[in-house]
Amino acid sequence: MNDRNAAPHDLSRRVWDLPVRLTHWLLVICVAGSWLTHQAGVQWFGWHRRLGYATLVLVLFRIVWGFVGTRHARFANFVRGPRAIMAYLGGGVRQETVGHNPLGALSVVAMLGLLLLQAATGLFANDEIANAGPFYGWVSQPTSNRITALHHSNSDWLLAMIALHVAAVAWYAWVRRTPLVRAMLTGRKAADRVPEGEAVGGSRTVLALAIAVALAAILALAIRAAPEAPIALF
Repeated sequence: MNDRNAAPHDLSRRVWDLPVRLTHWLLVICVAGSWLTHQAGVQWFGWHRRLGYATLVLVLFRIVWGFVGTRHARFANFVRGPRAIMAYLGGGVRQETVGHNPLGALSVVAMLGLLLLQAATGLFANDEIANAGPFYGWVSQPTSNRITALHHSNSDWLLAMIALHVAAVAWYAWVRRTPLVRAMLTGRKAADRVPEGEAVGGSRTVLALAIAVALAAILALAIRAAPEAPIALF
């Protein structure tokens, strides 16, 4: 086939399935919204809490999808040990990876861990005024205060991780001419960078939707079962 007349999809192959891409961009929206609603004040706490719920479900979904998702979504496909990471940093691994490289995999795991900790601690946290997470009634006031402190300090680490992630994406775009953002939008990479056997076929969307609905239902039931408790101001 003449490249001049080839369709765009003939020149690229799918790497990232639809659930991975949706999860990524929905997390961007939820995390940005959570930060903005926190900065906006207590009147936005209701939305801050809802965005926290959504973040928790999305992170849990991505973890589950890391075991049952498509090829490049699975942790087994890209998570590597310290030796592989050091070899990559030292230049021992020269071939381009189709999915996440060993260093990028470390970033993915760290980001998911920080997001999970942030969303989970928010369930037990309080603002020492009038608002608290839905699981506040399951712990004592001192315990909630300690979890709240962790929630606040973890947010700084999360912001630092996000800044590092954005810087890495920008470096890949400008220095290595690798459009990571476009790939996460379209799910596709240039065909010459993706061996035919490494391309992803379907996205398993029905399975992904079932997992997401199940996780959201479990969280909703847990929130309904949690006891209500007033914040102890003194």
